[in-house]
Amino acid sequence: MQAEFIRIYNENPNPREIQRVVEVLRKGGLVIYPTDTVYGLGCDITKTKALERIARIKGVKLDKANWSFICADLSNLSDYVRQIDTPTFKILKRALPGPYTFILPGNNNLPRAFKNKKTVGIRVPDNAITEALVEGLGHPIISTSIRDEDDVIEYTTDPELILEKWQNLVDIVIDGGYGGNVPSTVIDLSGFEPEVVREGKGSLDIL
Repeated sequence: MQAEFIRIYNENPNPREIQRVVEVLRKGGLVIYPTDTVYGLGCDITKTKALERIARIKGVKLDKANWSFICADLSNLSDYVRQIDTPTFKILKRALPGPYTFILPGNNNLPRAFKNKKTVGIRVPDNAITEALVEGLGHPIISTSIRDEDDVIEYTTDPELILEKWQNLVDIVIDGGYGGNVPSTVIDLSGFEPEVVREGKGSLDIL
């Protein structure tokens, strides 16, 4: 199996190309896609076999994996997150869409593979391709960054190099142009006070 390489322009994603990727996601395929930070590896959050494939690739157990959900906007938050207070919601509104991952308290509606999780990471990237994919699919996709073995580079930014490395592991690599090499800022909002877990591309001024 060799991955399909699809060029999609972030300024104006082609609906036909988006639909091709959505169909692969619906069938349990794995996709590498651009975000507003680094390129991500993902699948439909409801496809357990696809999630298991990603876990094997990443060398982790599925029940121990800390992956985020890529959402199109905040409207589906209540599907997966317990009710949050007004100050927390204001932080989310200020920051999203943007280069942040927010850890929030999960609710009982999480997909089967995540049932034992008390928290869930939520991403709403400022990227038209990911937004179109999630809207086309109708629910979130998984987000886990594709790291490079090179300690200096850390994240591969060239889609053609990504294809070279991943073509036998995934079903589609989207060429959305050069990616970034700084990951999202991760902020835990599941406790009493916001806790910065990782400083990345997103500014902390939103807190």
